[in-house]
Amino acid sequence: MKKISIVAATAAVTLLATSALVFGQGPGVAGLEGRNPKAPSGPAPRTPDGHPDFSGLWERPYTPDMSAYSRNQIPDQSLPDAPKAPGGRAGAKPPKQLPFTELGLKEWKAYDAANGDYTGSCMPFGLTRSINSPDPLQIMQNATTFGELFEQNTWFHLVHIGSEHPDARHLTPTWFGDSIGKWDGDTLVIDTIGFNGRTRLDTIGHPHSAQMHVIERYSRPDMGHINYEITIDDPVTYTRPWKNTRVFTLRPDWQIMEYSCEENNKDFFEGHIKATGNPNEPGSAKK
Repeated sequence: MKKISIVAATAAVTLLATSALVFGQGPGVAGLEGRNPKAPSGPAPRTPDGHPDFSGLWERPYTPDMSAYSRNQIPDQSLPDAPKAPGGRAGAKPPKQLPFTELGLKEWKAYDAANGDYTGSCMPFGLTRSINSPDPLQIMQNATTFGELFEQNTWFHLVHIGSEHPDARHLTPTWFGDSIGKWDGDTLVIDTIGFNGRTRLDTIGHPHSAQMHVIERYSRPDMGHINYEITIDDPVTYTRPWKNTRVFTLRPDWQIMEYSCEENNKDFFEGHIKATGNPNEPGSAKK
């Protein structure tokens, strides 16, 4: 696992730690680590058409590194362990070694958040980095639409259930991509393409290209939990698809809050954080 410069790491940790401390405060104060109330029990609710209903406000495990283990999330078990880093915590499971292509490995080694990370400029995180963030996620669902309301920067993303992707000639690349959903029994499978290639997978900076294809699987085994699996399929950056699995917890004691990255962002307005260019334009590198 690579190192991130102290300046960049401090900025990222400060931003996310602040979010983690204040998000979701509502009728009850957001629970601190180890103090969270027990998840609601009972069977998973269903919509009038008989499918599992994922609606609710969900706590997700913060996943700054999709190749590493953390609370309530597991990296791809089919991948080999990465070499043990010097000074690592005794007994800790090593992260997994992602299957980079030659170009992907070059992108990964070249990344240094101190040279500018798009999130510091308050640009959209993109789909995977938004899912990886620690703030609450509000899900709203009906028969044709699965809506994700991210507290992070008050972003939203819509999944069109039962639809097809537009023809590639008419697909406009975006930060979050174009998402369609279908049911596989009681599992909602979300297929997303059409990314603009200007984001990173996670906080630590794992790369991807505009050709990335993301498959997400949502299942709800009971009232209080979602089992979540995400697969990254990007032949430009990785030699084969790989995945990460997690558990979300229902938080009826929280309320989603307004979030503005731009407000009082001194690091950006005072020039400490550099704006980034479009990686799809000649002479411009993705940060």
